[in-house]
Amino acid sequence: MFYLKCIRFMTILLVLAAAAGVGLAAPPDYLGGVYNEYEYEEWVFISGEPIKFIGTVTVTEPERGTRTSLTNTYRFTLRPEDISIQGKIDRTMSYITTFTDRPDKGQTLGQTRVSSYRETIELKGDKYVLADFFFSKSDVIDNRPASTYYSGNITGKKVYNINNNQGRVTIDMSGGNVGYENFWGKTETQVIDYVINTQRQVLVKGEEDEEDTMKDAAWGGSYRVQASDSTHKNLIYTESAPNLISFDGGHIRITNREMVSMYEYNMPRMDNGIPHASGRDRGMLQLSKKFVPKLESLIVPKFRDVGGHWSEDNIRRMYSLDVFDNVDQYFLPDVPMTRVEFTKGIIRACSIKVQPNAAVEERPTRRTRHAEPEDDLSPFKDVSSTDPDFNYVMAALERGIIKGVSNIEFGPNNPLTRAQAVTILVRALGFESKAPTPGFRTQFSDDARIPNWAMDSVYVAREIGLVHGDEANNFNPSQVMTRAEAAAMLTRFLEFLEKDLQRDYRENIILFN
Repeated sequence: MFYLKCIRFMTILLVLAAAAGVGLAAPPDYLGGVYNEYEYEEWVFISGEPIKFIGTVTVTEPERGTRTSLTNTYRFTLRPEDISIQGKIDRTMSYITTFTDRPDKGQTLGQTRVSSYRETIELKGDKYVLADFFFSKSDVIDNRPASTYYSGNITGKKVYNINNNQGRVTIDMSGGNVGYENFWGKTETQVIDYVINTQRQVLVKGEEDEEDTMKDAAWGGSYRVQASDSTHKNLIYTESAPNLISFDGGHIRITNREMVSMYEYNMPRMDNGIPHASGRDRGMLQLSKKFVPKLESLIVPKFRDVGGHWSEDNIRRMYSLDVFDNVDQYFLPDVPMTRVEFTKGIIRACSIKVQPNAAVEERPTRRTRHAEPEDDLSPFKDVSSTDPDFNYVMAALERGIIKGVSNIEFGPNNPLTRAQAVTILVRALGFESKAPTPGFRTQFSDDARIPNWAMDSVYVAREIGLVHGDEANNFNPSQVMTRAEAAAMLTRFLEFLEKDLQRDYRENIILFN
C-alpha cells in the first residue's frame, strides 16, 4: 500500500507537469521574416531578384495547456519597401501540431502539418498564386525541470501558378530547428534551405514596329534562411533616489524580445524577367526587429546582516525572485545551507509550480495521545507529508533533481555540500548524461576526492562554467556551503538559463552582426 500511494502521488505530479504545456517560441511561418509590435519585414526571391517586403502580420499562437494539438495561424499583408516597385502579398497560413506525450520518458513528440493556406503575390505586373503547399515538421521535446529543449526537422514544397497558367514556380524547402524554453527565456533558431525552379513565359516587348512576343524562360536559384526568435529576462538593480525612504533600492526584471535573420542567396542575374546566360547574383542580407522591453518591479529585501557582504548582490537577487523566503530581518549569510532549503530554492528558481500541501492544511491543531499512523505518502521517513516543504521535495524527487542520502532518508536538515549542490543543478538542467564515458578526469586538482556519484555532474558543471576551482584549482566537494555561497551558485545557474543558452542557440548558430 505504501508504494501504491507513492506511485499515485508521483503520477499526479507527472500529470500536473504535462498540463503546463509547451509554448515554443518560433520565427513566423518559416520564411525568415521578423517583426515587432509595429512592423513585419521579409525578403522575397520568387521573381529571381531579392525584394524586401514590409507590412503587418497577425500571429495566433495559443498556449498548449492540456490539449494534444494546437493550431498556429499567420496572416500577412505586405508591400515592397521600395515604393517604386509595384506589388503586394496577401498570405494566410495555418499549421496544426499534434503532440504525443511520453511522461515515462519525460519527452513529447510533435508532428506539424499545414492545415490551410492562401497566398497571392503580385510583383512587377506578375501574379503568383499558391496552388499547392506540402509541409511536414517533426520535433522531439525533452521536458526538463529547468528548461525544455527541443529539436526538429522541416521539409516542404510550394507550387505557384504564374499569371493564370503562364508558368509555374516550385520552391523546395528542407532544414531544421532547435530551441529551448524556461522561465528566464526562450529561443528558437531555424536553418532552412530553399531551392527555386521556374519555368514560364515572359512577355518581350517588340522594338518600333515589331510585335510583342512571348518567350520561354527557365531558371533556378537557392537561398538559405537562418532565423531566430529570442526572449530573455534579466535583472537590473536601481538605487532609490531619496534618502528618506524605507529601502535603499530594488531589482527590476526586464523582458527583452528580438528577432534576427540572415539570408544567403545564389540567384541568376535577371533582366526584365529573363535570366542572363552567364553570371550569378550572390549575396547576404540581414533583418532584425526588437520589441519594447517589459518592466516588472520585484519585492525589496530588508536584511540587516548582508550590507557589505561579498555575496550581498546574489542574496538580494535571490530574495527578490522569491527563491529565498526569509520573513525576519536576518539572512544569516555565513550559516550552512541545508539540503531542503537548497531543494526548495532550485524548485523556485526553475519556476516549477508546486501544489499547496493539503496535508498541512488539514492536520489537526492538537496532538492526541495516540501514536500517529505511518506516513504512506512520503518515501522518506524524515520528511513527513505534513511538512510545509514536502511538495517541494516530492517535485524535485519526481523530476530526478534530488535523491535521498539513503533509500529511506532525505536528510532535509543536513548541511549541503558543494558536490551535492552541483549535482542538483546539473540534474535540473538535464545535462547529467553529457559527461564522457567512465575513466575521465574533471581537471580539478582534487579530482580523486570527488565522489563517484558526483563525478559526471562536476565534470559537466566545469565545462559549462557553472563552477570553478579555488586558488589551487580544488573543487572541494565535501565543503559545506554557506547560504551566501548557495545564493552565488544559484545566481550563476540563473545566468546560464538567461544568457548562456541564448548564446548557444542563437549567436553560435547565426553569425549575426
